[in-house]
Amino acid sequence: MLLHYLQNAIKDIDNLIELTKKDIEDIKLAQHNEIFGRIQIKNDLIQSFETKKSLLDNELVKLLKESNETSLELLLSTEQKELLSIMKTKLSELKIINKEYAKFVVTISQFYNTLLDKIFPRDMEGYKMANHKPASLLKIRA
Repeated sequence: MLLHYLQNAIKDIDNLIELTKKDIEDIKLAQHNEIFGRIQIKNDLIQSFETKKSLLDNELVKLLKESNETSLELLLSTEQKELLSIMKTKLSELKIINKEYAKFVVTISQFYNTLLDKIFPRDMEGYKMANHKPASLLKIRA
C-alpha cells in the first residue's frame, strides 16, 4: 500500500505542477477565465494529495509500530526510498513554480488596485485607507 500511496501522491503533485505552469502561461496571455476554470480542479488535487499524504503517514507509523526498528531507513525498500526522494523533489519544484505564479498574481493585483484607486480615489482615515469615494463621473443628478 505504501508504494501505491507514494505513486499516486507523486501523480497529484505532477498534475498540480502542470496546471500551475498553464496558469502562468494564461496569466501572461491575460486569459483569466482559463485560470478560474482550473481553480476547482487544483483544489480537488490538493485535497487528494493531502488525503494520500495522511494515508502515507499512517502507513509509515504503522510500519514503525509493527517492527522493532527505530529507523525508517532500515524498514523501507529501495524503491520506497526512491519514491520518497522523488516526492520531496517534486514538492520542491511545486514550491518554486508556486512562487513564480504568486509573483504574477501579486503584480496583476497591484495593477488592478492602482487602476481602481485612480478611477475611484480613496480617502485616508489616519493611516488607513477608507472605502472608495464615488467617482464624480458616475454621479447622477435627478
